[in-house]
Amino acid sequence: MAMEMRLPVARKPLSESLGRESKKHLVVPGDTITTDTGFMRGHGTYMGEEKLIASVAGSVERVNKLICVKALKTRYNGEVGDIVVGRITEVQQKRWKVETNSRLDSVLLLSSMNLPGGELRRRSAEDELAMRGFLQEGDLISAEVQAVFSDGAVSLHTRSLKYGKLGQGVLVQVSPSLVKRQKTHFHDLPCGASVILGNNGFIWIYPTPEHKEEDAGGFIANLEPVSLADREVISRLRNCIVSLVTQRMMLYDTSILYCYEASLPHPVFRPGLLSSSFIWELLQCFPSDSKYISQIPLPCPSEG
Repeated sequence: MAMEMRLPVARKPLSESLGRESKKHLVVPGDTITTDTGFMRGHGTYMGEEKLIASVAGSVERVNKLICVKALKTRYNGEVGDIVVGRITEVQQKRWKVETNSRLDSVLLLSSMNLPGGELRRRSAEDELAMRGFLQEGDLISAEVQAVFSDGAVSLHTRSLKYGKLGQGVLVQVSPSLVKRQKTHFHDLPCGASVILGNNGFIWIYPTPEHKEEDAGGFIANLEPVSLADREVISRLRNCIVSLVTQRMMLYDTSILYCYEASLPHPVFRPGLLSSSFIWELLQCFPSDSKYISQIPLPCPSEG
């Protein structure tokens, strides 16, 4: 049985350009942000003794006279138009409850989804009785945020063929703050697999379908056996994402491909891509550009 031992070592300094770009004004609850009374308090702050004080741990962001603190670790706060990956937790009357890593369960209404075959008609009582045949507890879906209610709950819809029930693949759960917002969150990678980067921190990795009509959405999940080569690619992508998360690197198609190409000389399984030596080697492959790095300073991995 292979074992990896980590011993305490001296911290390796990051390159000056990387360190300079990644410096952020980080605060913890109780820290004084400013004593200037001319600023307005935003989310994550409060006024105390004529000082603006942080109420959460995170990075300070300023927009003109407004100061807020963006929490580094938080639940998903939905926004209209976000792409999310979720799991069905309950079937209710004319709706499904969906776990989307938010404070409250999200809602997918029966009227907010495509019927099998793409029929366009009013939902009937027969459709309501067959809801568990469409989606049942434990099923994974991809969807788009349709509305956000006053209490923070999210309403979803799957009125597009690219959304719907997910088939075979691997789910990786990360912090929502690490998923970079882009125009598209569905990516067919050249390595032979595809990823759905959910804004809620749920990432779905699955084999790239041969025909575009058999995309990840819909209700007919592809249950054909996945080849060993595809499974190795999916496993490598999963371990690459986990390695990026340990170093607080932003997740999007380019950063995942950088990591995948750097991982090819290494074995897929443990310790392989999750070893401290590979993670430190990975950091050297990224350009010294702040767009690849989250707001958290990068720790140096130990060796052993």
